[in-house]
Amino acid sequence: MRDFHLPGRSTVHALNGMCATSHPLAARVAIQMLENGGNAVDAAVAGAALLGICEPHMTGLGGDSFVLLKPAGEDRIVALNGSGRAPAGLDAETLRAAGHAEIPVHSPHAVTIPGAVDCFCRLVQDWGRQGLHASLAPAIHYAEQGIPVAPRVAADWARSAGFLRQDARNFYLLQGQPPTPGSVFRAPAQAEVLRRIAAEGRAGFYEGEVAEDMVQSLRAAGGTHTAEDFAATACEYTEPIIGSYKGIELIEHPPNGQGATAILLANILKNFDLPALNPFGARRAHIEAEAAKLAYDARDRFIADMQHVQNLRHMLSEQTAATLAALVDPDRAMADPRGLSQHVHRETVYITVVDQDRMAVSLIYSIYHAFGSGIASSRFGILFQNRGAGFTLERGHPNEAAGGKRPMHTIIPAMLRQKGRFCMPFGVMGGAYQPCGHVRLISNLIDYGLDLQTAIDGPRSFPEKGLLQLERGYAADVRERLAGMGHRVVVPEMPLGGAQAIEINEEAGVLVGASDPRKDGCALGY
Repeated sequence: MRDFHLPGRSTVHALNGMCATSHPLAARVAIQMLENGGNAVDAAVAGAALLGICEPHMTGLGGDSFVLLKPAGEDRIVALNGSGRAPAGLDAETLRAAGHAEIPVHSPHAVTIPGAVDCFCRLVQDWGRQGLHASLAPAIHYAEQGIPVAPRVAADWARSAGFLRQDARNFYLLQGQPPTPGSVFRAPAQAEVLRRIAAEGRAGFYEGEVAEDMVQSLRAAGGTHTAEDFAATACEYTEPIIGSYKGIELIEHPPNGQGATAILLANILKNFDLPALNPFGARRAHIEAEAAKLAYDARDRFIADMQHVQNLRHMLSEQTAATLAALVDPDRAMADPRGLSQHVHRETVYITVVDQDRMAVSLIYSIYHAFGSGIASSRFGILFQNRGAGFTLERGHPNEAAGGKRPMHTIIPAMLRQKGRFCMPFGVMGGAYQPCGHVRLISNLIDYGLDLQTAIDGPRSFPEKGLLQLERGYAADVRERLAGMGHRVVVPEMPLGGAQAIEINEEAGVLVGASDPRKDGCALGY
């Protein structure tokens, strides 16, 4: 239980249904869908579609989505991969010949075909109760009426507005400037696209005038995208991958998502006595950072389009994890995880909803970097993701860029089971941080017995590009100790990640929700 003398928020409790997400309006719309007879899928799609208007720098119709779903009355979990593929014309050799060592982040070469719309249509068709028209109606309404920009959204918008190019500036700036908190953002052209999807399903987006607008805009920017690329886009059901941490099953999406990284990281950390350490002290942060370096090194070696992955079993192996754990020096930061592990290996929104029948949805939806590629379609203002930046141009790598392939993805929804019974959908936004965020949350709950909201609120750390990012919640002496261990400690400009979770207390018949204060959102129930 949190200390009520200190600022913070309590967990939210409800009997019938709950939503946790990063914007309060999206949470409210999801609960309204449940109260009006919709199920968790109807509510999750309604909230997710609206998040594209509430947080357009994070997500939108030009992005991708991954979903884990627990059907009502069952404990099995279904995975739906709503990530799009590279256009058929993308060619790594051509990019290398042009002098590129990696795919330019803000270029049409980084734009993969949006998969989220097809994913939402399929979800509602296969699992929903009220249909696309009902789920998209709130987003249509608010896209036209407008939404006051929330404080965290305004801060992110101002930091990232420089990435917007040409037409995108007309749609996502107000009189040439990023909006300030309370400014009203409207997207009437997107409302028209949403109406077409509501009336025609996926054809309203991947065919006809909307698709023509996207193709023409991308080709004008120098892309190879074609109408055939868009028409061929289709989401796919896949089998979740499962790991365990001290009696809890961690369910993740298989590649091309990076969920296997979270499982590997959890397996590495099982080799250390974390409960004996201060949850927010230097020793735990050090061990987690070293384990993360090794887990992410494995990710960068192996994760790709599932059809090209050859080492997934190796990555999920507890023996692999134990061997990597032995490389961790408890007193010193490693300089080169790739060289050390050589012998062992041969921005985003999230929404979770649980309904009265205990159907649960864990849905993550993103355009990758802030404002994605920075390129928007000229007529409808659809902002394109830059997921193709997740490819590598390394010749022969399983994740080498190629037409028709899905790139390695950072977005990963997750779920937990205990003793075979489903107990929690959750997610942690934040790009590459997400596997660390998953494992940090689970460890906070299991190793330290923190309640769900306190487990989310606690300070975070993340090693990236040779730096150890420590949020300001860590004490000064912790920073000093970590620096003494050889870490290059920095305070990140913005906080790390944004978690949302709903715990199902079966014995009491109660739902317990928590939402990250690093974002503008909340958990709501009824």
